Amino acid sequence: MRLQLGVLPLLAIGLGCKHDPAAGDGTTGDDVTTAAADSSSGDATTTTGVADSGESSSSTGEPLPEPLPPLDEALLTTEVRRVPVHAIADMMENDPKDPAQLEQMIVDGYGDEDDAPGEDVVDVTMDGTDPPAAGAAAARVARFVHLADTQLADDESPTRLIGFDSPGATAGAFRPQEAYACHMVNAAARTINAVHAADPLDFVILGGDNADNAQTNEVQWFLQLLDGVGAVECDSGIDDDPVPGEANDPKDRFTPVGLDVPWYWVMGNHDVLVQGNFTIASRADAAIGDHVNALTRDWSMPGGPPTMGPIPADDNRALLDGGALLELVRASGDGHGVTDDAIAAGKANYVFDVPDTNVRFIALDTAAQTGGAEGVVRQAEVDAFLRPALDAAVDDGKFVFVASHHASTSLGDGSGVGGAVQPDALTTDEFQALLGEYDNVIAHLCGHSHVHRVIAVEPMGGHAYWEVITSAIADHPHEMRVLELRNEDNGFISLTSVALDLAFDGDALGAEGRLRAITDLTSGWQLTGEGTPEDRNVRLWLPLP
Repeated sequence: MRLQLGVLPLLAIGLGCKHDPAAGDGTTGDDVTTAAADSSSGDATTTTGVADSGESSSSTGEPLPEPLPPLDEALLTTEVRRVPVHAIADMMENDPKDPAQLEQMIVDGYGDEDDAPGEDVVDVTMDGTDPPAAGAAAARVARFVHLADTQLADDESPTRLIGFDSPGATAGAFRPQEAYACHMVNAAARTINAVHAADPLDFVILGGDNADNAQTNEVQWFLQLLDGVGAVECDSGIDDDPVPGEANDPKDRFTPVGLDVPWYWVMGNHDVLVQGNFTIASRADAAIGDHVNALTRDWSMPGGPPTMGPIPADDNRALLDGGALLELVRASGDGHGVTDDAIAAGKANYVFDVPDTNVRFIALDTAAQTGGAEGVVRQAEVDAFLRPALDAAVDDGKFVFVASHHASTSLGDGSGVGGAVQPDALTTDEFQALLGEYDNVIAHLCGHSHVHRVIAVEPMGGHAYWEVITSAIADHPHEMRVLELRNEDNGFISLTSVALDLAFDGDALGAEGRLRAITDLTSGWQLTGEGTPEDRNVRLWLPLP
């Protein structure tokens, strides 16, 4: 395939993840929610519906709180990096699930950070040779952000599995910053907006696991945060106010800033599975009940300690199947890429073109709604969607990015904890070979593993491409990627990736979430996903076909 890449008109582009939870006994139910539900009682916290932005008051008629002001700047990690001051503990002497122990660790400096020098961008080629000098007409083609694994959680849900929290495989069962997750996602949007103000972005593409537990309220909160709609109150059950007053605790309502650029939805296992592993049919009744299986949080008590309940029920916790979730996404803002076909299939498979370029993105839904944390790409879906989309890109003269939640190395047959075998599932090698059939594929963008990683994929007999995995907002280092595609005018294209930290200037509640997250890391209860320098700030080279 002979394509030229450039800017027109010149040339015409967790738990249930790396930390999978053990299976928990849960109350089962047969009902599956296919639409957002109303609150269960007058005493329950109500979730503001997703609507057009520009409102000056909430659905109750109350004036909206003022959103945080724009940041003056957001520094890339080429300029400065945030690093923990406290060494990571070898022995877990304290447990962050205990509010008193968590507060003592914070006093002892476990959450402290300092500035470190930035990291230069490293040039990486497929064969290890130095890249050629850029040509005179080298130009940017597209610039965008990859935002992965926010895992926005209703930390008071009866289906939480806090009791399984431990370092390693189940470290995602509890995060001490979960109550502040909405503020950390708001900080991500505010940071992205500052990057955009300094040097324009074309869009943001998600990495999946946007919500944590397939719940209606989680998805609604997420949509409000990125679309900047109304006042969001990330609280469920009764209306909690851990610190009396407004805007001084994570359960208070606030007005999100919203993204200033378009954004596109990508589906992850946590978006459509309970705790990223279990089918919604198996937990539908439990999610809206008052019975707790393996500890959740009680924010009627100081610090939100773990509780075995019973807890106040809330119908806004109702679980969403894929189709109902995608209906909510499409109804919010500009629809975020979701199509009629995607809703009908209940799978977030679609394509979009980057305006004024010859670059196309293929969003591929790898979440197995049959259960299990690993990704599943079935041959039937390849035949019905992926191969036709790849063929159409060739016919249309488009370069391609594939965006999915799972990397090729996280694909399986669906037989993991909570799952069911899918006989026609592709293996890692088969998936890589499929993309390798197309020399217009530049990169596969992924999340899921919560670790920055860059992999040169060279299928035997096929075309090489880059697999770029972005770490999580939910876990350390709490970073995104800013990616820039360039035509180097020398027979090569380059894809520069720079890690982007969250900025919390003037954001006390977001900063408090970060403080607790760093404490989780340095206390030994969580792992870092920062990868190596060659996985973070890199310029990836690929010859033009």
